[in-house]
Amino acid sequence: MSTPFYVSPQQAMADRAEYARKGIARGRSLVVLQFADGIVFVGENPSRALHKFSEIYDRIGFAAAGKYNEYENLRIGGVRYADLRGYTYDRDDVTARGLANVYAQTLGTIFSSQAEKPYEVELVVAEVGESTEQDQIYRLPHDGSIVDEHGSVAVGGNAEQISGYLDQRHRDDMTLAEALRLAVQALSRDTNGGEREIPAERLEVAVLDRTRPQQRKFKRIVGGQLSRLLEAGASAGGSSAGESGAGESDAGESGADGE
Repeated sequence: MSTPFYVSPQQAMADRAEYARKGIARGRSLVVLQFADGIVFVGENPSRALHKFSEIYDRIGFAAAGKYNEYENLRIGGVRYADLRGYTYDRDDVTARGLANVYAQTLGTIFSSQAEKPYEVELVVAEVGESTEQDQIYRLPHDGSIVDEHGSVAVGGNAEQISGYLDQRHRDDMTLAEALRLAVQALSRDTNGGEREIPAERLEVAVLDRTRPQQRKFKRIVGGQLSRLLEAGASAGGSSAGESGAGESDAGESGADGE
């Protein structure tokens, strides 16, 4: 009689986590940044039909990296949860924290279940408040844990290197054009420390704008508006390059050391 093959629970969880991380790393990175008037979502996405960013509710946006069919199921579930809670109670009762808790329970259950593979997704749920201090950004890895973020967050692909780049340069008082320029610069960096150009038609950009008079704060930025913002960001960066040249040089050296 053969002895059954035994795998410890710790090893099984480690193998499932590694499987999910490799799947997420194969996808393109995306970043979520706070700026003076709200929160901007920026990612490289050549598809015009399959979105990485979506509106969940009035002030809440959703971003995801990984397998599209898996995070699309989660997005639809989040919209249904938000609609039902807002209809049953009050629209103000729909919050990013509540939605993040729902997603955490779902992802945690799937990750710990031996009956199916873990989801290869990493989510960001963001809610814009009346001020920068009231903004909420939650990152949810594949295992269902919740990380409360502030300022900037990157997920998918080369997220660790991009996060380091953003942490050195991000400011809460940035304009939308400045935040967009910083996001594109971060996404353009490759693993060897070089940079590549991402054309505007390959970018997906959305924003939660607290200054919008409408109740719904989410909007997509496309076409001419996106091009103008990229040009404005480049002009602003060029005018301040002389003042911050030394700081950029130091940051470049520390980035190379990190790799």
